[in-house]
Amino acid sequence: MIRFLDSIKKEDIAIVGGKGANLGEMFGTFPVPNGFVVTTKAYRNFLEIRKIKQDLMEKLDKIDVGNHEVLEKISKEVKKLILDEEIFEDLVKDITKALEKLEGKNFAVRSSATAEDLITASFAGQQDSYLDVERKDVVEAVKKCWASLYNPRAIYYRHEKKIGHDVEMAVVIQEMIPADFAGVMFTVDPIKKKFLLIEAAPGLGEQVVSGSITPSSFMLDRKTFEILEKNEQYELNLELIPAIGRIGMDIEKSYKRPQDIEFAVKDKKIHILQSRAITTL
Repeated sequence: MIRFLDSIKKEDIAIVGGKGANLGEMFGTFPVPNGFVVTTKAYRNFLEIRKIKQDLMEKLDKIDVGNHEVLEKISKEVKKLILDEEIFEDLVKDITKALEKLEGKNFAVRSSATAEDLITASFAGQQDSYLDVERKDVVEAVKKCWASLYNPRAIYYRHEKKIGHDVEMAVVIQEMIPADFAGVMFTVDPIKKKFLLIEAAPGLGEQVVSGSITPSSFMLDRKTFEILEKNEQYELNLELIPAIGRIGMDIEKSYKRPQDIEFAVKDKKIHILQSRAITTL
């Protein structure tokens, strides 16, 4: 029920979900923080042991995604089915043991559904992640990630992409990077479609990803990594921007398609937190 990132490849999406598969594929080649995945088997076992799968699917069958009130109501009911149950003891032991092999006090706990980060559907922001989670709270955060599979926006997005609700959820747990600055990088900018775009701000990258702030932005030449255009909202270490771009292009070459990449920088060291195909080009 636990797979460490160093044992995961991109083909393992059915076991570790889209995010987990991409992180495992990059781990060791790119500077990805250490961690492990609570697999889809753990999620399946939880539903079976707690005998909630049938009830869950019956509620989902009643959903009318065109009716926002019904969607919200059934989403709450389905999530409550999961959140009201305790995670079974064997899994708690496995997670506790795995955490002992990681350094640091706090962790990033992030959802990784089997329908996530596909070429046709990124699911960016549809399910929940929890940052700066203390060891004692990791197990509960795993359960919250499972429940977020049934967020209203995730249910609606699956309907729009014609993906069934029988998808499964894995959960990625990694050492938390207390970033000096962080952000996102598009190896092909979505507007002009010829530059590499980096958006960043001080602190954790979640505020950039969510759009809650206006980040500093940099347009780079995709070959020389020269900064061609910039809009500086914050003072950041500009020396590191080309280095971030180089790593991004290496990841694009590895996947053979443009990537949407989340990164964090701590003490001038670059960490890659996620990479997914850009689905909007």
